[in-house]
Amino acid sequence: MAQILQFGNHRISNAEVFPMLAGYQMLPQLCRHLIIDQAIAPYSLTTEEKTSAIEQFYQKNQLTTPEARTKTLQHYCMSEAQLEALATRELRIEKFKIATWGSKLEQYFLQYKSQLDKVIYSLIRTSDAEVAQELYFRIKAGEQTFAECAKEYSQGSEAQTGGMLGPVPISQPHPEIAQKLAISQPGQLWPPMRLDNWVVIVKLEKLIPASLDDAMRSTLLNHLFETCLAEEMGTAPLTLHDDAPTPTLVTR
Repeated sequence: MAQILQFGNHRISNAEVFPMLAGYQMLPQLCRHLIIDQAIAPYSLTTEEKTSAIEQFYQKNQLTTPEARTKTLQHYCMSEAQLEALATRELRIEKFKIATWGSKLEQYFLQYKSQLDKVIYSLIRTSDAEVAQELYFRIKAGEQTFAECAKEYSQGSEAQTGGMLGPVPISQPHPEIAQKLAISQPGQLWPPMRLDNWVVIVKLEKLIPASLDDAMRSTLLNHLFETCLAEEMGTAPLTLHDDAPTPTLVTR
């Protein structure tokens, strides 16, 4: 039986739904959820895991009373089973991530550790090469601190923090800055270098080596999961076409 979506005075038929989703750019998001559901389908939860996941979901979303849950079900046109599936979805996704990449995390971490280390560094940028050279000599000679020069002369937002930036992944700054930071000792000051329209002075304040702790494991698992999703989305072209009936073969 064909369903009709009723919203105020609006009535939307099955045939109108997908063109509307396409018009609102929502089809890729729908396909993303379909890919995820297919991936996590084999992963079930124990009774205890399911109960705990649902309770946590209800607490997080303020659905601890029957009235609140009923209101939510009505608002989203969901069934209670759909709400419970939504409540347990994140845990099943975590099970999928761990089963798929958990045993490979250490190897992946070691492979990319140099890009995962974090740095705190100081930066001065100016459009005037002569000013940059003068500031470099002042800082090097101890006539002014890096922070003083940055506050007075740096032309970026870092001026507000005395040039201090971070902690950030070492791969985040401009590649040439990242290259300098990667081979720096804490406190090392680099002469001015030109980057696009700027002349910059850089100093490494602190290197924070990455470690494979729980937070890093979660970050890596999320990265691998999102990369996998993007690849799946990229290899499955999204098209809309009429659902024409299959021709019937008539024999005589």
